[in-house]
Amino acid sequence: MRETALAEWLSQTEWENWNRHAITGDASSRRYERLIDGTGQSVILMDAPVETCGSQRAFVTIAKHLCSLGLAAPEVLEWSDSLGLMVLSDLGDVDFAQHLKLNPSDEPLLYRHAVDVLRTLQSSPAPAGLPVMTPDVGVEMLELAFDWATIDCSNDLRAEIEGEMYQLLKQVDPTPSALSLRDYHAENLIWRAGHPGTDCVGLLDFQDAFVTHPTYDLASLLRDARRDVSANMLDELLLRLNPDADQDLQRTAFHIMAIQRNMRILGIFQRLSQRDGKTRYLDFVPRVKNHLRADLTSPSLSSLSALVTRAFLEDLN
Repeated sequence: MRETALAEWLSQTEWENWNRHAITGDASSRRYERLIDGTGQSVILMDAPVETCGSQRAFVTIAKHLCSLGLAAPEVLEWSDSLGLMVLSDLGDVDFAQHLKLNPSDEPLLYRHAVDVLRTLQSSPAPAGLPVMTPDVGVEMLELAFDWATIDCSNDLRAEIEGEMYQLLKQVDPTPSALSLRDYHAENLIWRAGHPGTDCVGLLDFQDAFVTHPTYDLASLLRDARRDVSANMLDELLLRLNPDADQDLQRTAFHIMAIQRNMRILGIFQRLSQRDGKTRYLDFVPRVKNHLRADLTSPSLSSLSALVTRAFLEDLN
């Protein structure tokens, strides 16, 4: 049924007879294909069924906003909101992760460019109407972690962690204002070598964008669940992101955002495995736990460290 609807929709577009090639998807129900004509021109087909993915209006809104800032987001060439089908301009086929497998010494170069994109992104107000990760929301987002990934799932321990996280989020950012693309990591960044300035970084998978602390996307970038990133880049990239900020406060905020994000990711990966049968995500769990351990070593987070270790990191055997 879905393939029939997709083929009928494509038959009404200029891409009807272009060759279709599947692209590896993400953890959601969205699927992607690269459509290529006889001359080598290409576009991207997004298949996002409304019943499982919802409307893609947020993606369209954020794409327009990113383009207005001069950033390399895909142009929406054709879109059916009711069908959940979209054709996008093709930003390229080599993401950061693929490039760095072959060219590991380029890591500092690529990540500096990625942070320059974040500086541009944060130089203007976020579009109106986006969700905001207030301290209350940041704590609510941890529900997945407690429901799916805890080792010690006692209510008292959960309440202690939620209380500590609320106070820490309130301390570093009581009224968030920075736009975050949210899944800002190596497999969602296209390396466009030879393009000038921030245009060398193509942006994907930003439909879940929200408003939070400026270091959230940096935490997503450097605490990547899918690849190891050099630990010695943190201080340089924090300074590059905001050279005028108090760097000690920035570093603390980074650790807090990284901990909040990775606790939630543990829950997401366990749910994908246990509920959806996508067990490959368990391969990433050791790295995510190591990220948590690293960020919990921050001296200002000693109270939280003991609690999170009990709930998510201790081996009870």
